[in-house]
Order: sequence, then structure tokens, then C-alpha cells
Amino acid sequence: MKVRNGALSTMFFMPAALFMLVFLVFPILLLLRDSFFHIDLMDPAAREFVGLANYIDSLSSKRFLTSLWNTVIYIVTAVGIEFLIGLTLALLLSNAFKGSQILRTILLTPLMLAPLVSGLIWKFMLNDQFGIINWTLYKIGIISDPHQILWLSDSRFSLLSTIIADIWLTTPFIMLVLLAGIQGISKSLYESADIDGANKWHKFRYITIPCLIPVASVALLIRIIDAARTFDIVWVLTQGGPGFSSELLSTYMYKTLTRYGQVGHSSAMAVIFIIILLVLSSFFIAKIWSPRKKNA
Repeated sequence: MKVRNGALSTMFFMPAALFMLVFLVFPILLLLRDSFFHIDLMDPAAREFVGLANYIDSLSSKRFLTSLWNTVIYIVTAVGIEFLIGLTLALLLSNAFKGSQILRTILLTPLMLAPLVSGLIWKFMLNDQFGIINWTLYKIGIISDPHQILWLSDSRFSLLSTIIADIWLTTPFIMLVLLAGIQGISKSLYESADIDGANKWHKFRYITIPCLIPVASVALLIRIIDAARTFDIVWVLTQGGPGFSSELLSTYMYKTLTRYGQVGHSSAMAVIFIIILLVLSSFFIAKIWSPRKKNA
């Protein structure tokens, strides 16, 4: 019976395993192989082994380091603000009030849009000629000219523009995950705290936050990886410009491959990118599992 169950489990597992092998493991192996070669797109068969040269060129490239730094700023700023806003909204919606269901539905609306569509919406809203953002800032007196801030064509604001669009698009995801985490906390913990005379701050600090750490860690891990590989919004809004002011690793790798035809160089950058994401993922997974081990 056990053998039969094992064979049945293997049969159900095989399609997923084949999918992972064909669409994940195999492309990564090809990527790793190409990173050690200089490849001419005009003649892909003509490969020249260059060893670690592509990695050295990438790590010593000022443009690569600039795009890496922009990516770090993008992740820290966008995910940090999304988490704070998402936590605030989750705490607000966890207390049922009249109209809370309607408000939750409205707040989840951005999740229904594709990143490409979201980027196009914000491209029109941030336009310095007829965008509603500048017009609103002008009407409330923050700026003196409705054309004063060149959101998408000024290197001081271009990266910020992409971050704003990302925050609007993905904050509902953080809110939804944290709301589910808050609603999953046992009510008996709060009732015990009330008996002990704890106020709202004490309950938030000693009950809500500790119980939310595993859920929040998962949400942050997903969002950090998602933000790190952001392409659609940045490409639609600025294409990494002006100059390299809003260039992320994703857009730089894309340009290196499609515009400059440097397959080996772009492959090396992709491998470095994967390693960075694996390190970040390992850190968050350790944070997620460490409280469970202590409790066990």
C-alpha cells in the first residue's frame, strides 16, 4: 500500500518537476554557461571562452554599480514605504467599521492592473505638460508653475517617479497579507492582555508585532524579490533615463542584451543578480524559521 501511495505521489509530482526542470533549471544552466563566453549574436556558434572576464567587467563597470545602487535605493524606499502604509491600512481595516468592506475593495483595485498598465497611467499623471500631479500641486500652492517639476525627464525625480508608481501598485499586496496575519492572531491573547490591564500600545507591541513577524517576513521577501526584478514600470516611465538616473539592474541587463548584443556580459550580470537574491532570500528564510525553532 505504501509503495502504491509512493508511486501515486511521484506521478502527481512529475509534471511539476518536469516544468521546473525545463523552464527553471535548464535556463539557469544555460545562463551560467553563457556567462563564461563572449558570444557574437551575428554568429552564435562562434563562442570564445573568456573565463571570469565578464564578471570582472561587470563588477568594475561604473554603469553596473550605478544600476545596482539605484536598485538598492528602489527596493529599500519602495518596500519600506509600502510596508509602513500597508501595516497602517491593515490595522485600520482589522477593526470592522461601516464601509470597511467597500474601502478594502477600493484599496485592492491597483492589484487588478498589470504593471504595464499601471506604468502608462502614471506616465500620463506625471507628465509635466498636462499631468494631474503637477496640476494638483500647483492648485494647493506647493509649486508656483504647473510645469515646474519634470518628473520623468529630470534626473533628480526620475527614480522617485518610478518608486511612487510602484508604491501605488503593490501596497495593497502588503496590506492584504498583513491583514490576513492580523486576523489570524488568536483573540484570547488580546483578552488575556485586557485582563492584565494592557493598553492598545502594549497589545500592539507585545502581541501584534511578534505574531506578525513570520507573515511580515514572507511578505517582505516576496516584495523585495519582486521589486528587485521590476522592469515594466521603469521601462514604460523612463526606460532607465534620463542618462542612467533611473537605471535598474533589470533595465540595464535588458539593454546590454538587446541593444548592445553582449550575451556573455548580460548573462554574467544575471548570475550576479541571482546570487544577490539568493543571499537575501536565505537571510529572510532564516528570520522566518528562527522564531519557530525557539518556540519549539
